[in-house]
Amino acid sequence: MTPSDPSASFGAEADLYDRARPSYPREIVDWLVPATARDVVDAGAGTGKLTELLLAPGREVVAVDHDAAMLDRLRERVPAARALVGRGEELPLPDASADAIVYGQAWHWVDVEEASREAGRVLRPGGVLGLVWNLRDDRVPWVAEFARGMRGRDAAGIFESGGPRVAAPFGELERLDVEWTARHTVDSLVELAGTRSYVITASEADRPEILATVRALAERVAAPDGSIELPYVTHGYRVARP
Repeated sequence: MTPSDPSASFGAEADLYDRARPSYPREIVDWLVPATARDVVDAGAGTGKLTELLLAPGREVVAVDHDAAMLDRLRERVPAARALVGRGEELPLPDASADAIVYGQAWHWVDVEEASREAGRVLRPGGVLGLVWNLRDDRVPWVAEFARGMRGRDAAGIFESGGPRVAAPFGELERLDVEWTARHTVDSLVELAGTRSYVITASEADRPEILATVRALAERVAAPDGSIELPYVTHGYRVARP
C-alpha cells in the first residue's frame, strides 16, 4: 500500500466511502479473530467498517491506514480504537505485540512478501493473520454487468489466479465463505459505484458517464418498491503464526 497505488485515492471520498461501502458478516469476523485475542490490529482499516466489529470487552484494537483522511473518519466512527498512520508492509507497532492482524479489503494492495514478513514480526507466536474481502456475487448476471460498468473490481486479480497467498513465516491458509445480501436503493447503488478506485480516479468527463450507466442499470433491476438486493460472497482466510 504505497502512495502511488490507486488505494491512495480513497481519502478523497472518505465520507462517501464510509456511507456506501458494506460492513462484514459477524460470522466471518468471529471466525477470523479468536475470542481470546486481546491485542488486535486492523491493517488497511479505511474508515473503520471492520474496526468497529473487532471491538470487544477487554480488547485493544489498533487501526492502521496510510491515508490520513480515511483515519480522520475512522476516529469519528470508532473513537475506542487507536488510529495510526502506516502501511501493511511497515506497521507502526512493536515486535510480538498483537494476537491478531486482519486485512479487510486490503491484502491485494500489499507486497505479499514484505507484508507477510511484517505481520510475522508484529504477531505473537500463535497469533492469527486474517484476510477478508466482500465481493459482489457476479454469478448473478446483472451484478456481473454492474462490475463491467466499473471496469471490474480491485481484488479480482487475486481470485482469478486462485486466491490470495501469503509468504514466510506463514503456512497454508484456511478459508471460509459467507453468502449474504445487502439492500440498496438506486441512489445508494450509484454511491457504491462512486467509491471504486477506478471511478474515483476517472476523468471529470468520464466519471459522470460511468455513474449514469450504473444508474440506468440500477433503475432496470430495482423492485417495484425501489429496493435492490445486491448479493455478496465474503471470503475469509486465516493462518496462525508458527
